[in-house]
Amino acid sequence: MAEAGKLFIGGSRNPDDTLKKPEFLSLKFGNRHGLVTGATGTGKTVTLQVLAEGFSEAGVPVFCSDIKGDLSGIAAIGEPKDFLLKRAEQIEFADYDNAAYPTIFWDLYGEKGHRVRSTVAEMGPLLLARLMDATEAQEGVLNIAFKIADEGGLPLLDLKDLQALLTYMGEHAGEISQRYGFVSKASVGSLQRGLLVLEQQGAEHFFGEPALKITDIMRTSTDGRGVISVLAADRLMMNPRLYATFLLWLLSELFEELPEVGDPDKPRLVFFFDEAHLLFSEAPKVLLERVEQVVRLIRSKGVGVYFITQNPLDVPETVLAQLGNRVQHALRAYTPREQKAVKTAADTFRPNPDFKTDEAITLLGTGEALVSTLEGKGAPSMVERTLIRPPSGRIGPLTDEERRKLINTSPVAGQYDEDIDRESAFEILMARAEKAAKGAVPRRAEVEAPDEREDTQPTRKADSAAGRWSLPGFGDAADEVLGEEPQRKRAPAGRSSGYQRETVIEAAMKSAARSVATSVANQLGRALVRGILGSLKR
Repeated sequence: MAEAGKLFIGGSRNPDDTLKKPEFLSLKFGNRHGLVTGATGTGKTVTLQVLAEGFSEAGVPVFCSDIKGDLSGIAAIGEPKDFLLKRAEQIEFADYDNAAYPTIFWDLYGEKGHRVRSTVAEMGPLLLARLMDATEAQEGVLNIAFKIADEGGLPLLDLKDLQALLTYMGEHAGEISQRYGFVSKASVGSLQRGLLVLEQQGAEHFFGEPALKITDIMRTSTDGRGVISVLAADRLMMNPRLYATFLLWLLSELFEELPEVGDPDKPRLVFFFDEAHLLFSEAPKVLLERVEQVVRLIRSKGVGVYFITQNPLDVPETVLAQLGNRVQHALRAYTPREQKAVKTAADTFRPNPDFKTDEAITLLGTGEALVSTLEGKGAPSMVERTLIRPPSGRIGPLTDEERRKLINTSPVAGQYDEDIDRESAFEILMARAEKAAKGAVPRRAEVEAPDEREDTQPTRKADSAAGRWSLPGFGDAADEVLGEEPQRKRAPAGRSSGYQRETVIEAAMKSAARSVATSVANQLGRALVRGILGSLKR
């Protein structure tokens, strides 16, 4: 039941259970975002598959996460099962056929798809703070760490780079605090412990290179269909915070890298965010503001975002207001919170005089949903009770052999499977420390008077005046590692270096002289005071 510029969702029914009309989603409003909600087992995953197949047929690339592994079947030809054929007949879907869709599998752990990585620098301090559940003070330290990395030429690629930088900051907390603001060793220590927890949870698989190229999830196949990128998330869901932070990072990257296109005839990419409640659960205000900003503005980049969750209350109102295309599966109303969710969902739809929306939500069967999409000039359509069309791909997971074959023959095979560990903050800081340690070894003093020595120790003030700042604790050794000429003033020939030590005898003689001078000065002072006071008494 193809119609130009539209994606077929299913067929709505009359009160007497006869077919009313086909329900479509207009591709030109596909970037106006959407919401798919419903209780467990009501058909959300199949609806996601139907939407992904429809966008792919229209030449729109799709990115979606596969929480249980069921969505992987979209890459295989579906089976003409009796209940699917009956559903197609009920909604008069004469064009129904089985097909496989071009699919690329991704996996943060590299087990069920191509590795997906990001660098620490691309993730940024805000999302890293969210990932580590950092306090406001710890987030401030992270921001300072990123600033130091930028100014010091320290690429932050993986977790060991950030760990090395935090260690350095802890050792020079006093000096860094004078320039950037207070850096507490306790906050640094807490962040280091947070990185250790992330490493134990497998986050080290995510940070590193080669980083994911956005263009690789925006592909079309040779026959013009959009490629569906499926993220294997069954293991990733064991760490929900990493899952939510990764998807938010990916949205942010799309927002920052893609150019403005206004309102195209069809989206450039559709992004499905399954288990969306994990993104908003216990999220700080600044993060929620970031999500709202991305959702509001990314549509002008031609990207549609569709949230999938069990309860519409899981999505903040500020974000919910941006979601124009809605598919509501059945909700249960046994508890006060569930009853509130039913009322909230019903109130978001444009009413239909044929039925009461709040009652219909609790009576929907599996594969049935209330559907409202944008139409005309962007106004929501009247809500309709709809039978969702059967998917053309397989319902259920691929076998391991089928998945491995598709991974080996995918268009990105070999591009992301090998780690790259180039020189970054960890290696640079280690090299600087070794260079500084070698340069700090004192030499024996040459025979000359101490007052003839020339002070050659460089100062922070001199460096600042010259428009440069050396990392504390490294001095000129750091400059040499960076390939710069040391700024130290060289001692003339025949003179000793200003870094020589005094001998023990010299030190003892100076100490004795200072003691005698102090004693004489004190005695003279007391005599003068007595004389002055005596003259006043007379």
